[in-house]
Amino acid sequence: MGELEELLAKGELTVIGRIREASNAVLLCSVTYGGVSADCVYKPVKGERPLWDFPDGNLARREVAAYLISEATGWGLVPATVLRDGPYGEGMVQRWIEAERPDEEAPLGALLGLVDGEEAGEGWKAVALAEVGEGRTALLVHADDPRLRRLAVLDAVINNGDRKGGHLLPAPDGRLYAIDHGVTFHTEDKLRTLLWGWAGEPLTGEAREVLAALAAGLADGAPLATRLAELITPVELAAVRARVEHLLRTGTHPEPSGQWPAIPWPPV
Repeated sequence: MGELEELLAKGELTVIGRIREASNAVLLCSVTYGGVSADCVYKPVKGERPLWDFPDGNLARREVAAYLISEATGWGLVPATVLRDGPYGEGMVQRWIEAERPDEEAPLGALLGLVDGEEAGEGWKAVALAEVGEGRTALLVHADDPRLRRLAVLDAVINNGDRKGGHLLPAPDGRLYAIDHGVTFHTEDKLRTLLWGWAGEPLTGEAREVLAALAAGLADGAPLATRLAELITPVELAAVRARVEHLLRTGTHPEPSGQWPAIPWPPV
């Protein structure tokens, strides 16, 4: 356990307030341990809204599992996340990320955009046409950014059913973080994302190397597999292995299955 994980897992949690925009109970907290303090997010299991396709009371564990997979890739895309008891019982505690504020001229930020016409333009990847009101449509695009491309691979591995624009947190230091991973690791294909721009394209050499290492880490008895087995079911863990193997075998980014809405709603 690293120092940040130890702080989150063992520190004293003090609730500052509730983030009301969230669909589940999300509490902004401070955590203090050994004279060190930090801001964090606490999502108690008791505050999880039931979902028809996920068992009740385990979204917090899926958030921690997503963090473990992210750490195993070496990309560090998910903020440090632990499972622990808090003021309202067991829940997920995650480091708070202070994201850059969007530019007024680019309300969707530097990573997402809406453009007229059917061409994404240089430096952008097309996702889909979107209705923007008064009978107008615009092309939804995302940046052709290596950080987003890594995240697209991570989402394919964890089978993320809700990759919205608001879940992307570009930090002032240039790093990109992704949050809200409760609806992940389903055994059925649930991938819904705004990051379809590379669909069907070959994976990068870096991604293939990372996936090969991840496959080894998911082998029976490996430390990563052992930790994941405490958070998700055996069939879900087997599905993770199968998705990694499929990505390695095809060597391409996945495409929408057509059996499930490909883009989350609302998208941002």
